[in-house]
Amino acid sequence: MDKRVVFDFAIEFTNGGGIQGQDFRLDIAGNEISDQELADYIVADMRLLMVGKVHIRNKHYRQEPHKRKPVNAPVAEHLIDLSHTIFDGLVTYRGLPAPLICDFLSREKSRDFYEEGTEFQIGKIEMVTNTGTYLDCPFHRYAHGKDLSEITLEALVDLEAITIHAEGVTEVGIDFFTGKEIRNRAVLVKTGWSRHWNTETYFEHHPYLTGQAAEYLRDCQVTLVGIDSHNIDNTGKRNRPVHTILLGAGILIVEHLCNLEKLPESGYWFSAAPPKFKGAGTFPVRAYAKLSANAQP
Repeated sequence: MDKRVVFDFAIEFTNGGGIQGQDFRLDIAGNEISDQELADYIVADMRLLMVGKVHIRNKHYRQEPHKRKPVNAPVAEHLIDLSHTIFDGLVTYRGLPAPLICDFLSREKSRDFYEEGTEFQIGKIEMVTNTGTYLDCPFHRYAHGKDLSEITLEALVDLEAITIHAEGVTEVGIDFFTGKEIRNRAVLVKTGWSRHWNTETYFEHHPYLTGQAAEYLRDCQVTLVGIDSHNIDNTGKRNRPVHTILLGAGILIVEHLCNLEKLPESGYWFSAAPPKFKGAGTFPVRAYAKLSANAQP
């Protein structure tokens, strides 16, 4: 049955004054809604500014037919995490050291510095920058290329994206990209190889892009290229044509993605922002996709 919440509210303004409302009624999804959700909705719906404390009082629920969309209905967009979890001892590349994640200051030790009942943990991480799901920028390949601190947020966040389906092949060639709307987009290559993550299989005979494919992507002026494999290049050889071509053109690369099978072919936005380090060309990211409500994988 439809539920409505009934409540009083009082809003204080940071520049003085306030407003009140009694016996206010709103349609809700489910049986309950928190005071914080109600406060946030009222402030947003009334377009209030300079809001300080919001008081929700005398809240109760009634079984009544809805008259409008519930205030706590699911949002029209949702996020999909495309990043692997980094943990102590994770091997991303054989031959590179695994990350060390430990306490610099443990909660137990912090009790020596704070009053009773107050404790903190300060972590310590030692790792190479090629760890987990990470982004490569031009400095990774070129000494005079842009490093992480020089990459703009516009190149990292809310990029219109397209998924390229390349399951079951080792060499992802130019044919996978021709006839696709890829210009000025983040191009995410779904090989399905992420299912082997954190196993010995992940390192051997992994899918990769060809140099010809990289040249095509460069000529089409894509924004970013990502892949859910061990490397965007063939690690069985000593050269790295895809890194050379893409990073030489200022096209960013994200490797070791996951969950690409949850993405639609298009109609979504991709983000992967690393910390703003000077003098670094690679660093882990929290990569994710933002999908509209009608986007289906």
